[in-house]
Amino acid sequence: MKPRSQDQSLSDSRELDRSYDPLTGSLDGDAELSTVCYRPEGLDRLVQHTKFTKKELQVLYRGFKNECPSGVVNEETFKSIYSKFFPQGDSSMYAHFLFEAFDTNNNGSVSFEDFVISLSIILRGSVTDKLNWAFNLYDLNKDGCITREEMTDIMHSIYDMMGKYTYPNIKDSAPRDHVDNFFQKMDRNNDGVVTIEEFLETCQKDENIMQSMHMFDNVI
Repeated sequence: MKPRSQDQSLSDSRELDRSYDPLTGSLDGDAELSTVCYRPEGLDRLVQHTKFTKKELQVLYRGFKNECPSGVVNEETFKSIYSKFFPQGDSSMYAHFLFEAFDTNNNGSVSFEDFVISLSIILRGSVTDKLNWAFNLYDLNKDGCITREEMTDIMHSIYDMMGKYTYPNIKDSAPRDHVDNFFQKMDRNNDGVVTIEEFLETCQKDENIMQSMHMFDNVI
């Protein structure tokens, strides 16, 4: 099988961008090649890799493409979109952490595949899948454990996102208190870090956490 030349790839890309969109199931005759620089995987492949149906993926793709016509989202765009949900606070730092969790290839951008695979875990994954994804979010440097510094950064970003004018008013010590409580529960051997094993074991024994894991099961 001969390798595809650059001209062939460009020709195929033009044909895709001006004709049938495999995810939306529509003709895309007016699309400009310059605005569509990335094409997602085939629909059947994404159905296999997520727990969404073809119809759900098409709906999600239309929304994604509407916000990100290029087919990928960079961190600044991600922060801008996320900030609309938290106008009362500063969501930029939490959005930064969230973006890094979605950016599974560590290339500074989130594709539609990245987005729906993570969303599938959050909304439709098993409890263990969801907890693993949450652990990865909190493990900022991805070294396999959560430190106090990492959890402190996460908690401050959450309180910044919530804003200063919440009711009842949040005490300045609240982020630190939450971190202390987190480590008191999770750090079973008191070595100053929380491993994935400690995280999973503690969460699975906590009834409130288990209930929250099913909160978004039927969102879509």
